[in-house]
Amino acid sequence: MKIINESEKDGIVEVFPETLDDLWHLSHIIEVGDNASSKTTRRIQDTSGDRSRNDRGVIKTFYLGLDIEKISFQLFTGKLRLTGVITRGPEDLIPLGSHHTLEVKLNTPIKIVKSRWPKWAINRINQAIEASKKLSAIIVVLEDDTATLGLMRQFGIEYYGPIKGNVSGKRIIDKNRQKNIIQFYEKVIDSIVKFDSIQNIIIAGPGFVKNDFYDYLKDKHADLAKISIIESTGSGGRNGISEVLKKGTVEKLTSENRVALEMGAIDDLLTQIAKNSSKVAYGLKETQNAINLGAVDRLLIIDTKVAEENMGDAMDMVENMKGEVMVISSEHEGGKQLESLGGMAAILRYEIA
Repeated sequence: MKIINESEKDGIVEVFPETLDDLWHLSHIIEVGDNASSKTTRRIQDTSGDRSRNDRGVIKTFYLGLDIEKISFQLFTGKLRLTGVITRGPEDLIPLGSHHTLEVKLNTPIKIVKSRWPKWAINRINQAIEASKKLSAIIVVLEDDTATLGLMRQFGIEYYGPIKGNVSGKRIIDKNRQKNIIQFYEKVIDSIVKFDSIQNIIIAGPGFVKNDFYDYLKDKHADLAKISIIESTGSGGRNGISEVLKKGTVEKLTSENRVALEMGAIDDLLTQIAKNSSKVAYGLKETQNAINLGAVDRLLIIDTKVAEENMGDAMDMVENMKGEVMVISSEHEGGKQLESLGGMAAILRYEIA
């Protein structure tokens, strides 16, 4: 993400989203009540009254501004849609005051206007800018002739697979077994190299398939082997990926990786709760009380709660008192655990009654 225009006086920030992660960040930076404007397309019908039945109109591109009423980010399609009342646009094509849905596009600038830009929102933009300079990691979990990939993204884990091979068991006599193993490994490698700028590869899984795959990389794909490490897990598939995350392997390799950091923060929280620590608060009421008392050292808030509960002022209050605010993605296991605790929790500086 890039900032291409900023006016603190007018409450304007214009950004240039470049990745799916940027759209995810924007889905939480933009709030109901903001105004957003960008290029959009709409099919315009002929209203002269003499159009034919098969005339579906003409698709036109123009600049449109909306007062936002609804924000929708679809993880699996990567689409960010903003719905609201039109405040700016060509009146000969589309009437002001009517409703429209603006789809935020990659590599297309979008201008966001807020009555006041809270600190957490500015921090979120800067976080997205910094993250765009960093590289991702891929977790590859292998079990027998099946591989599952987990691509580390800021909004959570994006799963690929399973990738299936045609490898017979060791006890079955098959003269083509070694050939099939190589074909399976190459199939997995083809899936990995589709992704650009991968800094680390974690090869994991139960048994010895992971070790054999790593040895094959060292022999045939030394460039990939150099950025790979091996990690043991008790399970294959997505459960194996979750095990790797819980072990903190990714965090050790990419200490600033958002998902690993969030998972670690949730694990710390759950550890404190298990110890019946008095320096923890969770749930909306208890956490808000701790914020008001200035007792919060670290605030954990699920991304969906930010807009839902209009928590901007509370988040600013924590930061103004030198506390840390961490917005947790609802798309990974840690986020779901925080959601079960009411969507908000805090590690405290001191005990409160």
